[in-house]
Amino acid sequence: MRLLNGKIIAAQIRSSLKDYIEHLPKKPGLAVILVGNDPASHLYVSLKEKACLSVGIHFEKYLFPTSATDEEILNKINELNHRQNVDGILVQLPLPNQDTDKIIAAIDPKKDVDGFHPENLLNLENNKPCIISPVVLGVTNLLETTNESLTDKKAALVMSKIFARPFEAILARKKIITKIVSAEDPDLKEKIKNSDIIVTAVGKPNLITGEMIKTGTIVIDVGTTRVGKKVVGDVDQPSVEPVAGWLTPVPGGVGPMTVAMLLRNVVEMSSKN
Repeated sequence: MRLLNGKIIAAQIRSSLKDYIEHLPKKPGLAVILVGNDPASHLYVSLKEKACLSVGIHFEKYLFPTSATDEEILNKINELNHRQNVDGILVQLPLPNQDTDKIIAAIDPKKDVDGFHPENLLNLENNKPCIISPVVLGVTNLLETTNESLTDKKAALVMSKIFARPFEAILARKKIITKIVSAEDPDLKEKIKNSDIIVTAVGKPNLITGEMIKTGTIVIDVGTTRVGKKVVGDVDQPSVEPVAGWLTPVPGGVGPMTVAMLLRNVVEMSSKN
């Protein structure tokens, strides 16, 4: 089994982005909207802020209380949509109790750095130019790092249908055959056992064990859950390591890659806005 070290690849991407940004006439800019007090969300935003500043991306953060109305957030998004020094807008999810779909749809599709806007998802599925979700780009990059032939590989996406939508579209471009499996499915083991690739993103520690996968499987663990002082994924690493061909560690796998791809998205958007 070989580890897919996202930290190393992400550091290389950040280094090249920093060099590129230094020669730009205008700094790319990212604005993040953070609602509520969820510790994980605040941690993720602080990591994104630190990463932006490390490569020279202008960063703005807008904090809203849990009780914020949809209108208050929509007004801020509308303002940011019209700001020329803001190339990307990110609403940190999940929202406490606001209308997520309505709020994401209000972002200018050209500034939707997370790639969740309906227009971007539709363009992705129709193979048209669009902004692609950083987590999907991160996972795709890690799959390519294996240097294995991905054509006709069978992938099981253990995640919600909504979250799986961009994964399905991008993996289809690589001729990977995908199926979505719910974490609650009583036949989870049988449905993923013959998969060549497993991508799991549900936030359930030890959901995927070694007996559930076949020898040589590429296992991509997007899940993150804080257990005590540790952050763990959906994969039971001790039992999966002897069976898998490739495995992303948690932390240090998909997380750093997602942040690196977010930065890349902002830079690409700045060249078009």
